[in-house]
Amino acid sequence: MRKPAHNAVDVELEVPFHDVDALNIVWHGHYYKYAEIGRTALMRSRGLDYGSPATVGRGSVVIETRCRYAYPLRYGNKFRVRSWFLDVEHRICIAFEIYNITENRRSARGFTTMATIDAEGNLLLETPHDVVQLLR
Repeated sequence: MRKPAHNAVDVELEVPFHDVDALNIVWHGHYYKYAEIGRTALMRSRGLDYGSPATVGRGSVVIETRCRYAYPLRYGNKFRVRSWFLDVEHRICIAFEIYNITENRRSARGFTTMATIDAEGNLLLETPHDVVQLLR
């Protein structure tokens, strides 16, 4: 995975109690929730959000996602989600890194790949040009 681009977006959060299990560590599925928060911030930074003019009549579906866990997040830890684009031409691929600020260690990294669909739910073979222009 490539290093974050100069235009990466950061979101800082704190682990809430309801995200941890009996061992006081974040359940692995919540990392995808945190990645989604970062992805949303990245897309909004480019003027794309649900209901924005460029998304009317279109949608996106997740076609692949991956997360590699390196160090656990625990209740009360402060952490940063950094998100950046790996590709926007054919699919929108967004990389993320979750960094445990409290422990000064990377907790996870991964990516999510999305494909664009039209209003009828048909898969588009390329990201629409106007969307690509916003994402660059």
